[in-house]
Amino acid sequence: MSENTDLHYLTATEALALFKARELSPVELTDAVLDRIEETEPKVNAFSALYPDEARRSAREAEARYMGKGPAPRPLEGITVAIKELTPLKGQQHTQGSLAFKDVIAKESAPAAQRIQRAGAIIHGRTNSPEFGCATFTHSRLFGLTRNPWNLDYSPAGSSGGSAVALALGSTALAQGSDSAGSLRLPASACGVVGFKPPYGRVPGLPPYGLETANSDGPMARTVDDCALLENILAGPHLVDPNSVRPKLTIPQSQNGIEGVRIAHLTGIEGLDIDPDVVANTRATVDALTELGAIVEEVDLGWSFETSAEAVGLHFSATYWPRVQRVLADSRELLTSYIVAFADANAAGETPKDFQLRSHEITAELWRPLAKVFRRNRALLFPTLAQPAPMAGEEYLERGPIINGKEQADRWIIGTTVPFNLLSRVPVMSVPTGLARTGVPTGLQIVGRPYDDREVFRIARAFERHRPWLHEAQSRPTLS
Repeated sequence: MSENTDLHYLTATEALALFKARELSPVELTDAVLDRIEETEPKVNAFSALYPDEARRSAREAEARYMGKGPAPRPLEGITVAIKELTPLKGQQHTQGSLAFKDVIAKESAPAAQRIQRAGAIIHGRTNSPEFGCATFTHSRLFGLTRNPWNLDYSPAGSSGGSAVALALGSTALAQGSDSAGSLRLPASACGVVGFKPPYGRVPGLPPYGLETANSDGPMARTVDDCALLENILAGPHLVDPNSVRPKLTIPQSQNGIEGVRIAHLTGIEGLDIDPDVVANTRATVDALTELGAIVEEVDLGWSFETSAEAVGLHFSATYWPRVQRVLADSRELLTSYIVAFADANAAGETPKDFQLRSHEITAELWRPLAKVFRRNRALLFPTLAQPAPMAGEEYLERGPIINGKEQADRWIIGTTVPFNLLSRVPVMSVPTGLARTGVPTGLQIVGRPYDDREVFRIARAFERHRPWLHEAQSRPTLS
């Protein structure tokens, strides 16, 4: 194949087709991706670890398979996939973004990482994450600050921030993320890529944290088709996870349009301001879907930010707070400031004895109006982030973020994603909707009925193909 300066921006779907036709070698593509990393990494710090020698060796092995030497190519043969720092892969570092675990090597693999590896992917690096994933920005004392490639003054959000940055820059073809309160969707929105939070049990997790109902590993990509490609690798039952859903659901490679499909639209919730650029790009998306023949109606669910924030705080009292507390006892001096603040805030409060019941009661309050909406509509649209992105390096320890000139109640800006982690059986995809005045992308969640993953992909595909400019060269990051 002739030299192409944008070779690193090939989608995984395109690359696989070229590999099979013997018009492109995995070695060529891997070299282009590694060159891109060398060019951009000093500016953005997307990766916590890189494996260039291993990647090139795997690429040569993949090339041989496509040339008919040895076993047949596997589903992701020769495709670069970045693994999030929080995700264990046997034999690789598993620091969880913390100085307290800087020398830890994983003894077993999460099912998601294991399946990516067995599918023939080239795991060329691990992507940066905040410590323990407990932030909606991406920096830590161990790995430093990750910046948004669209505007270096901003963060890529978090906690799968490094994965989203790598995708946006062409430093990987696919990426794995995880999502407990928006950790996969928020960075996808802030970096202009696609991220899918599967419903609970669709992608098996590694116990004990894999048994947390709000949490799921999921695919991240530059296009919806690529997101489906990786989701079909990740999904399916696994004996390590007793809650994994069977039979396996496969997302089809092509789907019908959305003419006549009823879709609900929610602009915001009480107690959380939404940036005007986010609102404008959301309404433009509604217009685009209407042009495609969908019937889109605006709804009011009666939700409030305060209610969802209370519910998630109670919910995580069972897992995330005790997890941090264990580390805090021995390693307080090693932890990043936001982790210490998170731990101290929880220690100062008194967790009620009925915290789990109260969390379920609030989650039920969130579900009732949404269930009514789903009786009439196949999906719900809702902004992914209340503002395009937080500032780089800001931890919001002393104040909340400023939106529309007003300080917000919560420093983590998670109000638009959290309800769907509590309502964990709904599939949710974040798709890019355009750019804000700051040059940073905005995103929109497509929320499906429980376990109706295919409908979410169908709507996302229709929108993406109707707005192809979102993926053209002129809308790529400038690293400025």
